[in-house]
Amino acid sequence: MSHVTNARSAPRRRPLPATLVVLLGLFVIAGVWLLVAPRSKAQGTGDNAATVTKGRVLFERGCSSCHGLHGEGTNQAPTLIGVGAAAADFQLTTGRMPLPAPGAEAERRDPIYPPEQIEALSAYVGSLAPGPPIPSIGDQQWNDADLAEGGELFRANCASCHQAAGKGGALTYGKHAPALSEATPVEALEAIRTGPENMPVFSPTQINDDQAVAIAKYVQFVTNPPDPGGAGLGHLGPIPEGLVIWLIGMTGVAAAALWIGSRQA
Repeated sequence: MSHVTNARSAPRRRPLPATLVVLLGLFVIAGVWLLVAPRSKAQGTGDNAATVTKGRVLFERGCSSCHGLHGEGTNQAPTLIGVGAAAADFQLTTGRMPLPAPGAEAERRDPIYPPEQIEALSAYVGSLAPGPPIPSIGDQQWNDADLAEGGELFRANCASCHQAAGKGGALTYGKHAPALSEATPVEALEAIRTGPENMPVFSPTQINDDQAVAIAKYVQFVTNPPDPGGAGLGHLGPIPEGLVIWLIGMTGVAAAALWIGSRQA
């Protein structure tokens, strides 16, 4: 009887609450993620680490009120985690960010930040998670880029919005595809890889790096073409050229005819 009594009086082990089990599982998953998660190239040592630190200070001061303290996004602005340094560099160098006021879309302006601060902010955004880095174009790669191929790719993928000559065009809901006359080759590559505003993202499997450089080369050519024959007259086509012929050429011909007639008289 005593043996049975002791067995009944022994405390029973209660199972852990389900909430505690879930929390322990989350902590384990978070620990594993911290160990195996890939690190961005910007999270390096030396100069890179100092640049990222400087960028974090600038971000907390000028960007976190909209994008969140850690770039996680808010109801006012999207997350920046995973967009890469290329997206930040594009938005900052084109002056689209910081956004001066809400609108249908951000317009190109003179950049607010100087180049060294843009570099730091871009490095910090790139350090939040892996994403497209700021592209670089070597002289040899630029010289070897096929201008004709770039034109074909641009007309197939970009001209429907930007027009074949890169003049831009209207979209829906008050938005528009901007003119590309001020775009640098690096900005063109960044736009291809990050898809700012309404533009789609083109991955390297869709447009490889050499093809992207060829598109950038075509954009530079078509928006700032050489004028071996003289003044470009705004590159507006035959209308201004015809006006020049009638206003200047025909006036000159008439003046010459009158001068010749006066000499003969």
